[in-house]
Amino acid sequence: MKEQKSPVKDKNYDLIHTLQLSLDNIYRMDTYIADAEQRGDTELATWFRKIQENNRKAGDQAKQMLMTRMQQEGR
Repeated sequence: MKEQKSPVKDKNYDLIHTLQLSLDNIYRMDTYIADAEQRGDTELATWFRKIQENNRKAGDQAKQMLMTRMQQEGR
């Protein structure tokens, strides 16, 4: 299987795309958590919360990295 290349030749594209995916997963986990809780599966709901927190951390890191890069490029 060939690895897909970024469709945009911008050095920050992958960073921006990963940020978007992390933020999307935060909201997606809300649905999965609610589904698991409705079925009474607290173990699964807890696991989804951990994934959600990891995505929150990744999103925060990506936002900070992107902000720093954009500021440096603006100089």
